[in-house]
Amino acid sequence: MARAGNEQPSARARARHGRTGRSPVTGPHLPLAHTRRDLFETTVQSTADYLVDLWPDELATLRIDVMPMPDQPSGVRGVARWRVVADQSLVVLYRIPIERMSRLHRDDDWHRRLMVESCVFRAVGELIGKDPWDLAPDRFRHW
Repeated sequence: MARAGNEQPSARARARHGRTGRSPVTGPHLPLAHTRRDLFETTVQSTADYLVDLWPDELATLRIDVMPMPDQPSGVRGVARWRVVADQSLVVLYRIPIERMSRLHRDDDWHRRLMVESCVFRAVGELIGKDPWDLAPDRFRHW
């Protein structure tokens, strides 16, 4: 197919630098790179699984959803980090406020994970009417 003048093919018609069939950056022997969203959702899921194992009767119907931002009405002060809908046994966590508005004394992967876990603990505690520290009392007794 001949092109007139300096007309370039569209971005969809060609691959980067004219190469086609590119593989992922990580290669075939490494896992694919994860996004912050993937890590957040993995942390939420593993924490929820842990809590369901500890409280199987109370959390048998637990559902946790992750949304980017709350849909707060105007005039409400502050930004919600989660919402609990007790009659549906539902906890909705808001990823962006948890990630960006939480003040960590050290900004590293471990402290970010602990912040997400603490939000799950607090929201689930609110759902079943228990103090978050009572949900897994033996978890923090190793000190």
